[in-house]
Amino acid sequence: MGYVENIYQGVMLILHSELAQLARERSDEEVVDPKATLEVTCKPKCVRQLKEYQACSKRIEGDESGHKHCTGQYFDYWHCIDKCVAAKLFDHLK
Repeated sequence: MGYVENIYQGVMLILHSELAQLARERSDEEVVDPKATLEVTCKPKCVRQLKEYQACSKRIEGDESGHKHCTGQYFDYWHCIDKCVAAKLFDHLK
């Protein structure tokens, strides 16, 4: 199994656990924000951005100066998720 397949399987395990957690938190009478569910389902599409963020975080782990950061990679990751969610969100709103 290749590197990308291992990453994909890891993301899918996280996705499954996050969806299970959302289901446990939800009751029948409660209004659920569809954006949170859509974010979870969009995360596997943003594996490249997540890996870039994780690699950056690992690179700067020992930085004592505080000058290094991974803000750009973090925003790239969430931009990817938001772009995916935006395409689907309004179909779920009443």
